[in-house]
Amino acid sequence: MITLKDVTLRRGTKVVLDAASVTLQPGENVGLVGRNGAGKSSLFAMLTNRLQSDGGEVYMPPRWRVGEVAQNMPETDDGATDFVLEGDTRLVEAQAQLAAAEAGDDGHAIADGHQALADAGAFDARPRAQALLMGLGFKNEQLDAPVNSFSGGWRMRLQLARALMCPADLLLLDEPTNHLDLDALVWLEAWLKRFEGTMLVISHDREFLDAITHVTVHLEDAKLTRYGGNYTAFEEMRAERMVLQQASFEKQKEKMAHLQKFIDRFKAKASKAKQAQSRVKALDRMEKLAPILTSREFSFEFREPLNLPNPMLSLKDVECGYHALEEGGPDKIIVRNINRSVLAGQRIGILGANGQGKSTVVKTIARAQAALGGTITEGKGLAIGYFAQQEMDVLRPGDSPLNHMIRLAREVSPQAREQELRNFLGQFRFAADMVNQPVGTLSGGEKARLVLAMLVWQRPNLLLLDEPTNHLDLDTREALSMALNEFEGSLMLVSHDRALLREVCDEFWLVADGGVRPFDGDLDDYQKYLLDTARAQAKALREAGNASKKAAAPAPASAPVAPAPKPSTAATAPAKREDRKADAQARQLKSDELKPLRKELNRIDNRLGALFGDRDALEAGFATGSMSPAQLAESGKKLKAITEEIGLLEGQWLDLSTQVDELTAKAG
Repeated sequence: MITLKDVTLRRGTKVVLDAASVTLQPGENVGLVGRNGAGKSSLFAMLTNRLQSDGGEVYMPPRWRVGEVAQNMPETDDGATDFVLEGDTRLVEAQAQLAAAEAGDDGHAIADGHQALADAGAFDARPRAQALLMGLGFKNEQLDAPVNSFSGGWRMRLQLARALMCPADLLLLDEPTNHLDLDALVWLEAWLKRFEGTMLVISHDREFLDAITHVTVHLEDAKLTRYGGNYTAFEEMRAERMVLQQASFEKQKEKMAHLQKFIDRFKAKASKAKQAQSRVKALDRMEKLAPILTSREFSFEFREPLNLPNPMLSLKDVECGYHALEEGGPDKIIVRNINRSVLAGQRIGILGANGQGKSTVVKTIARAQAALGGTITEGKGLAIGYFAQQEMDVLRPGDSPLNHMIRLAREVSPQAREQELRNFLGQFRFAADMVNQPVGTLSGGEKARLVLAMLVWQRPNLLLLDEPTNHLDLDTREALSMALNEFEGSLMLVSHDRALLREVCDEFWLVADGGVRPFDGDLDDYQKYLLDTARAQAKALREAGNASKKAAAPAPASAPVAPAPKPSTAATAPAKREDRKADAQARQLKSDELKPLRKELNRIDNRLGALFGDRDALEAGFATGSMSPAQLAESGKKLKAITEEIGLLEGQWLDLSTQVDELTAKAG
């Protein structure tokens, strides 16, 4: 159990916690939410003793192992797998114990050291580490590559894998999804659902929090408030609380009317396409959460575009990639033969694994890099607003936000007075001296807000957004979602934030296998596509392994066999009857083999149905927030047991289904 009682924590002159109290039960999966700068990371630092509280009591079991994603970028030539293995602190301790015993030539201690290694799972540690790496998107040939050979985003994945490798009693995850694509994100969710310890997660990805947490702790005004339920349940409970506390009802009604107008406008459009059905649900959710949405301090909107060319742009046989580093060398083409058009009003989500070329396509359309081939035809009056994945691609670290706006006002519109630009920046939370602060000293969220401010000022009719939510808190993500839904122009969005993709995109393009094609479906269909692709790859690997084993097996030595004489016509008919009889017997054997497999599949299906019902009932109980601590702990244990059994049964179901498919194919 983790207990904070009347805790006060200061960072410099800022009070992060002021007589705050909260209790977390063993085995609970907790989402820690609050605005950027509220002090969530400082709370993590206090739990790991990097910071000491200024008052109150902090209790955590002294023998608990803590797993945490280190924020510093590693500089080492160690291989990726070896680097991740070092995160298994129990294994490292056992290895040190054995080394000390061998150095002292103590036979009894050596035996204890070997037992400690066995208890730490030393014999399968390397495969476990490599499974983590491959789940997070690393390829087979990268498993032993030096850590220094990876870019910053991939090094953060290495740090995440290293944290997951730790046999932790308490796992602290601070924005673990920032550098992941959807493929790795889906895998991470499944892994964390099987985690047996206590978990505390800071994330601005609402769907991620909903999937893996059943308790939410809200840090606001230096206080901690516990809610029983995931993030969606927290929002709804908080909305009810705020309705009771709302002082200015007429002001709230005015803002809710604006929100309702927004919902009514887009419900009709959303019913026209399959891809937009989830968007209707998202808008219904916004309607329920109107008190929260209207209470937020930060909101903005894109100004109406001056014109809407149609089509916005057309791509014909376009090739995207990078020019050769050496003169005369070959260009590196990543995506080729793109033949697509972007029409006025289209809202396109761009899907695909990391490394497939999503950002490269967006950069090419944004004119940030030239196409290597083909033709891009732009509509008359096209005005592009580009949000780069790395904000510093469009920002100057030495200049202030005000410098950026003054320069932008000169370039894209009549020069504005400095006070007008200061007022405009104030809408994006750049107040007082912040407008003169060098951009290089701003936080990631502040840089992202500055880029958004610059986009709004440009009055674009085509928005190209590449991972715009990486450093945005949940409030700012909500504001961005609402602004994009009201935007009149066209939108192309690359994001791992599924909530944002669902709420603002009506169709999807898939960047894969060196090309771009429409994806016929929604995000649920895409996750199913990822699962089917993974199954196909696993089956291909198994078949390749079996083929290699057969090829490696030595042929039995035997004497040369003379060719069999051709059967006479008189013998052909009995032979055919015998063949048919043999075929029938083979089919019967296959049928006999399939019966128990299908029976077991039916049993697993029935059991899974019951487990899903039990899980839904428990999660509904969490959402009420009426459970006592003892009931929460007991329900948490039951939920973990059910989740583990579901994971085990789904794995068995997949194996059995593969066997049935293979036997059916052979029988056919």
